Amino acid sequence: MLRMTQAAALLASLTLAGLMLPTASLAQAPADAPAGATGLCKDGTYWSNPTKKGACHGHKGIQTWYATGTTATTGTAAPTAAATPAAPAAPAAPTPPAPPKTVSSPPKTSSYTPPATAAAGGGPGLVWVNTSSKVYHCQGDRWYGKTKNGSYMSEADAKAQGNRPDHGKTCQ
Repeated sequence: MLRMTQAAALLASLTLAGLMLPTASLAQAPADAPAGATGLCKDGTYWSNPTKKGACHGHKGIQTWYATGTTATTGTAAPTAAATPAAPAAPAAPTPPAPPKTVSSPPKTSSYTPPATAAAGGGPGLVWVNTSSKVYHCQGDRWYGKTKNGSYMSEADAKAQGNRPDHGKTCQ
């Protein structure tokens, strides 16, 4: 009976050690990390909020979490005072994080709205060629005579100069 109690106590100690291991193995923020950094994203940028919720969203996820003392970091309850502490785990050799990268914002979609009036000129048989995008627009199209850069010409001339129709639609 005594052996059974000792085995149960050993099992309880190992379980407690396993619960405390994630807390003990949290990495320390490197010296070159920005002040208040709580995590390193997989793309090399730093996260500075106290919880993991939403951390590194859009930055390929969390690589290393530095913060301590938040429930989101370990996902386990803190050990009680009555529990016997386990022997500390041998620290793993730290791997230096990749140098921080600048975060570039995702490409923005065009928010340019065409002006209410078209450029002077145009008319039947002419297309508006956007000289920036090399796309031409037919009369009656939303962008006809309204892009920032462009000129009127015949559809045949537009094609001869290497321009293409908007969404593949020819005018005639």
